[in-house]
Amino acid sequence: MAGPVLIFDSGVGGLSVASSLRQHYPEMAMCYACDNAWLPYGRRDDNALAKRIVEVCQAAVKACQASVLVVACNTASTLALAALRETLRVPVVGTVPAIKPAALVSKARHIGLLATSATVNRPYTQGLIESFAGDCLVTKVAADALVTEAEAWLAGVPLNTSRIDQALQPLWHAIQSTPGLDTVVLGCTHFPLLKHLLVRLAPSPLKWVDSGDAIARRVGEVAKTLAYSRVDGRCFTTAAADELVEGFARYGFQAPQRLTLAQ
Repeated sequence: MAGPVLIFDSGVGGLSVASSLRQHYPEMAMCYACDNAWLPYGRRDDNALAKRIVEVCQAAVKACQASVLVVACNTASTLALAALRETLRVPVVGTVPAIKPAALVSKARHIGLLATSATVNRPYTQGLIESFAGDCLVTKVAADALVTEAEAWLAGVPLNTSRIDQALQPLWHAIQSTPGLDTVVLGCTHFPLLKHLLVRLAPSPLKWVDSGDAIARRVGEVAKTLAYSRVDGRCFTTAAADELVEGFARYGFQAPQRLTLAQ
């Protein structure tokens, strides 16, 4: 039987991808690995970060004998996807902001990109906009506070609704513009974890688009078999994560083990 699908992220954001994979493939065996020792990635030097991502993913693939690696992080995908594919012997599925599907569904031709500062400002993101949403007005909103809130929420801390609402004010203002924004790209895998609150805070109904379904379809294409028995659920972190045990369990993963990196 093929090994599990390994989901990698800097923190807990990849759990939103795990949820999408569960919906598409309920019996799939999955492992999870996060580099919480280096969280948040957006504040790290690109060269050092790219090297670090390869080291952590190599160790995690070996630890769980993965058959597919899903890099559930926009920053990691833009920096290290090529190096990971050169280094690893398993298929590697990356993550990019869902600009293309958002442009396909927006009737107003005005979409919002809600992402981290690193993603909003990367030339790669602008290239996606030019390639797939050239006829759309795109309101880009950096909302790093939402990453912090998602991490804290999975650790059992109540969400700070007012802080989240404040971070989303540029989106709410864009709804009142002409043409009014009608579609939002959740351009960080942490953000779908908060979708229930984002929907409630929005001043009018919006289409919310993330990368989860696209990643799930791609995993189905590259995996040699999806006839897994759902028996794995191992979880690895690079730093202590006792506060996340219940949060990981909520998404079907065991208490995290410390990942040992090659020296």
